[in-house]
Amino acid sequence: VAAAIEAGVPVTGYFAWSLLDNLEWSHGFTQRFGLVWVDHKTRQRIPKQSFYWYRDLIASNGAGGASAFGGA
Repeated sequence: VAAAIEAGVPVTGYFAWSLLDNLEWSHGFTQRFGLVWVDHKTRQRIPKQSFYWYRDLIASNGAGGASAFGGA
Protein backbone atom coordinates (compact mmCIF):
# COMPACT_ATOMS: atom_id res chain seq x y z
CA VAL A 1 0.00 0.00 0.00
CA ALA A 2 2.78 2.41 0.90
CA ALA A 3 4.54 1.67 -2.39
CA ALA A 4 1.33 2.39 -4.31
CA ILE A 5 0.94 5.72 -2.52
CA GLU A 6 4.58 6.61 -3.25
CA ALA A 7 3.93 5.78 -6.92
CA GLY A 8 1.11 8.30 -6.99
CA VAL A 9 -1.89 6.01 -6.62
CA PRO A 10 -4.60 7.93 -4.72
CA VAL A 11 -5.18 5.31 -1.99
CA THR A 12 -7.78 6.55 0.48
CA GLY A 13 -8.38 3.31 2.35
CA TYR A 14 -7.79 -0.41 2.55
CA PHE A 15 -9.97 -3.14 3.98
CA ALA A 16 -10.28 -6.90 3.98
CA TRP A 17 -13.52 -8.77 3.50
CA SER A 18 -14.57 -10.19 5.87
CA LEU A 19 -13.68 -10.05 9.56
CA LEU A 20 -15.55 -13.27 10.34
CA ASP A 21 -16.48 -16.33 8.32
CA ASN A 22 -20.03 -15.55 7.31
CA LEU A 23 -22.99 -16.59 5.19
CA GLU A 24 -22.27 -16.59 1.48
CA TRP A 25 -25.61 -16.48 -0.31
CA SER A 26 -24.74 -19.04 -2.98
CA HIS A 27 -22.72 -21.40 -0.72
CA GLY A 28 -24.13 -21.03 2.79
CA PHE A 29 -21.47 -21.28 5.48
CA THR A 30 -19.20 -23.59 3.44
CA GLN A 31 -17.02 -20.78 2.02
CA ARG A 32 -14.68 -19.58 4.78
CA PHE A 33 -12.88 -16.41 3.80
CA GLY A 34 -12.97 -14.26 6.93
CA LEU A 35 -9.92 -13.12 8.85
CA VAL A 36 -11.27 -15.04 11.84
CA TRP A 37 -12.44 -18.66 11.61
CA VAL A 38 -15.79 -19.24 13.33
CA ASP A 39 -16.97 -22.55 14.76
CA HIS A 40 -20.68 -22.03 14.19
CA LYS A 41 -21.63 -24.74 16.73
CA THR A 42 -19.65 -23.37 19.68
CA ARG A 43 -19.25 -19.79 18.41
CA GLN A 44 -15.52 -20.01 19.12
CA ARG A 45 -13.47 -17.59 17.05
CA ILE A 46 -9.91 -18.37 16.02
CA PRO A 47 -7.75 -15.76 14.23
CA LYS A 48 -6.27 -17.02 10.95
CA GLN A 49 -2.81 -16.16 9.57
CA SER A 50 -4.50 -13.46 7.48
CA PHE A 51 -5.77 -11.81 10.68
CA TYR A 52 -2.21 -11.28 11.91
CA TRP A 53 -1.04 -10.20 8.45
CA TYR A 54 -3.75 -7.55 8.33
CA ARG A 55 -2.97 -6.43 11.89
CA ASP A 56 0.68 -5.96 10.92
CA LEU A 57 -0.27 -4.16 7.71
CA ILE A 58 -2.35 -1.67 9.71
CA ALA A 59 0.36 -1.26 12.38
CA SER A 60 2.95 -0.46 9.70
CA ASN A 61 0.60 2.02 7.98
CA GLY A 62 0.67 -0.14 4.86
CA ALA A 63 4.46 -0.35 4.67
CA GLY A 64 4.82 -4.09 5.21
CA GLY A 65 3.21 -7.47 5.46
CA ALA A 66 1.97 -7.91 1.89
CA SER A 67 4.84 -10.21 0.90
CA ALA A 68 3.59 -12.87 3.35
CA PHE A 69 0.80 -13.64 0.88
CA GLY A 70 2.71 -13.13 -2.34
CA GLY A 71 1.91 -9.45 -2.72
CA ALA A 72 4.18 -6.58 -3.57
